[in-house]
Order: sequence, then C-alpha cells, then structure tokens
Amino acid sequence: RHYLSCHYLFQLNNQLKTKTSTMPPQQMNVAMMTSGGLAPCLSSSVAYLVEFWAAAEKAGTVSGLSIRMYFDGYKGVLTGHSTVISPDIYDECSCLHELGGSPIGNSRVKLTNIKDCMARGFIKEGETPLERAAQQLIKDGINVIHTIGGDDTNTQAAVLSKYILEKHGGKVVVVGMPKTIDNDVFPIVQTFGADTAAEQGSIFFKNVVSESSANPKMLIIHEVMGRDSGYLTAATARKYREGIKAQKFIGPGFTTTQKSRDIHAVWIPELKVDIAAEGERLKKVMDEVGCVNVFLSEGAGVTDIIAELEANGEEVPRDAFGHVSLAKINPGVYFSKRLATLVGAEKTLVQKSGYFARAAASNDFDRKLIKDCAEKGVESAIAGISGCMGEDEDKEGTPIRAIEFERIKGGKHFNKDVAWFQELLKEIGQA
Repeated sequence: RHYLSCHYLFQLNNQLKTKTSTMPPQQMNVAMMTSGGLAPCLSSSVAYLVEFWAAAEKAGTVSGLSIRMYFDGYKGVLTGHSTVISPDIYDECSCLHELGGSPIGNSRVKLTNIKDCMARGFIKEGETPLERAAQQLIKDGINVIHTIGGDDTNTQAAVLSKYILEKHGGKVVVVGMPKTIDNDVFPIVQTFGADTAAEQGSIFFKNVVSESSANPKMLIIHEVMGRDSGYLTAATARKYREGIKAQKFIGPGFTTTQKSRDIHAVWIPELKVDIAAEGERLKKVMDEVGCVNVFLSEGAGVTDIIAELEANGEEVPRDAFGHVSLAKINPGVYFSKRLATLVGAEKTLVQKSGYFARAAASNDFDRKLIKDCAEKGVESAIAGISGCMGEDEDKEGTPIRAIEFERIKGGKHFNKDVAWFQELLKEIGQA
C-alpha cells in the first residue's frame, strides 16, 4: 500500500507539472508610473519595460498586452489620470532613452497620509487613499504595475498590493524599479541614475570652478544631493578629479593651476566635520592658491542645523513623507557663512548641481543596469513574483532579482572606508 500510495503521488506530481507547464499564456494588463524626485533613469526604465513586454507578446509568452501609463505618479492612480498607449508606438519608445526627466510625470504622494491626500484634493471626505487607489486599479483591470521610484515609492506599492489582496481578494503583481541618485537603498548594490548623476555633477562643477578666477580669495561650495548618504558627493568628486588629472595646465606664469581647480574638501554625512580644524587647514590652501573648493553633501551637518532651528523656535519644513526639506534649510549657506570667515574669503559662491544632475538622460552604465533589471523584471511579473528589481547584495554573486519588498529600506550609508574614497581624501589633504 505504501508503494501504491507513493506511486500515485508521483504520477499526480507529474500531471501537475505537465498542467502547469502547458498553461496557456495570459492576457497582461500592465501599468507603469514614476514617482518621487527625478533621476537619470525614468525615461529609460519606461522604454526598456515597454520593449521587453512587447517582446514577450511577440514571443507568445503572453497572449495579449495592454500598457497603461498613470500620469504624475500616485496622483494619477488616485485621480484616474492615465492612458493606454497604442501598440503601434511600442517600438518608437526607444527614443525615450535620449530624454531626461519622466515621460509620464512624477509627484510625491504617500498613500497612508490621509490628511495630505485630502488637502491636495486626491480623495474625498470619508475615503482613504489606499481604497481609492485599489478601486482605480481594479476598475482598470491591472494585474501588473511597475513602480519606478525610490524606497518610499516601492514600499507604498507593496502596501497597496497587500491591501487589494486582503480587502478585495485580487492580485496585483508589483515589480519596482529602484530609482534614486542617492544610492542609499538596502539591499541594492547600485540604484538607477546614481552613476549618471555623479557624471553630470562633475560636468557642472567643471564650469562652476572657473568662477574662482573671477575674484581673489574665492570660496566655492558645491552642494550635492544626498540626504543620508554621501555616495553621490563622493562619486561626483571622484569623477571630477579623474577629469582634472587628465587636464593639461600651463605654468609657471599663470594663476590657474591644477591645484586651484582641484577639490580641497569633501564633506559628507558619514564624516564628522570639525569646522574649526578644517577652517585652519583650508586657510593654508586659500593663502597658497587663492581659492577654496568644497564638495558638500546636502545631508552633512543637517542634525546640527535642525537643532539650531528648533532652539530658535523655528519650524523645520518637512514633506508628505516626513523628510526634512533640505532645499529650504540650505546646508550650503549654513556652512559657507562659517567657513568664509575661517579661510578669509572675500567672496563666497554656493552652487547646487542637484537639479542639473538629476534631470539628465541615463548614461551607458545606467542604461545597461536598467536594461538588465527591466528584462528580469518582466520575467518576474509574468511568473507572478513581486519585488523590487536590483542587484541583491545579500545574495552570493549579487544576482539581479525581484528583491522582497519587506527587505527594501532607505537610509543606507555610503561606505566611507572604501579604498578609492580614502585615497581621494589623502590626495586632497583631508586625511
């Protein structure tokens, strides 16, 4: 009897495998949205996702396909503002690779912040954002949604998917694409757009640094985006210095030299900045080359700035997610006032590269990363597997896979002890 029972189970298992493997392809109603701040990856993400979904339909992996674009992120989901794109333009979407920004618009909306959504007119009295969004996705017949955004965007999508399953018995597969120039998402090795933003930030400063020749004893602070992580500041400094080392300078007899155009300090959240000690060191640089150039991460020293504002009874501005509005508290201005006196600057210039860098089109490095993740992301969606695409640093070999949403978390710090960054600090005299 034991043999017959095992034999029966073996046959049943084979039948189930055969049935599963021969299941007909499904009609896929796919949606896409971009959310949060801009990054040099949004347009390419949309382009590659359309490309691989179209390829799946041509290959017969799916029986039919519709692709809906929700405009302005979660705002579009809540208001029903969307469009289904024509199959006739699937192939033409490759032109999006040449564009920066988002081809379908972004917004910052938190689906669990009822008060904010009501104040902005996205929901009515008595509604909740989650229920409103769920009803819209159900109405549109969506079974897969690609959320292209940072950790907030993707974890919100996971909450929405769970809500639809528990409250409405439906399933929406959520496949996120990790966009953030901060490169600060656990457990993803490299987020989309960060490398391009660093490259663009170095191009920005290559022009700005020329202002040091416009006035004697000039202090230039290059403020780079990065709330919790100094990655972007460090990577931008690295790319800029690679260029300056390859640049030919003439001398003696000219005031513009490699040292006058070099970076003299890199301040990031992961390094404690002793402003007095740095002022003393940089005063010597000012006396020698007539200028001081500082790369400052916007998140550096924010704790001190907030403490000072609160001590003075001032309100600290925050967004819908509770993040401090760094643009409004101006870390660059805060540090420039203190450092200018210490180094004897006659003129101070604070320049922010963030909006310039984040609005660029993806470079070759990011396009390759986005393409690989989009291809795997479409495969995961067809298989019914939700997650945020990326190189999983917790798995051996850091494979690209749909990383479980419960493991996705922002606020990852830059590894300040990495060899190339420590070498950079030594070369500029900061370590």
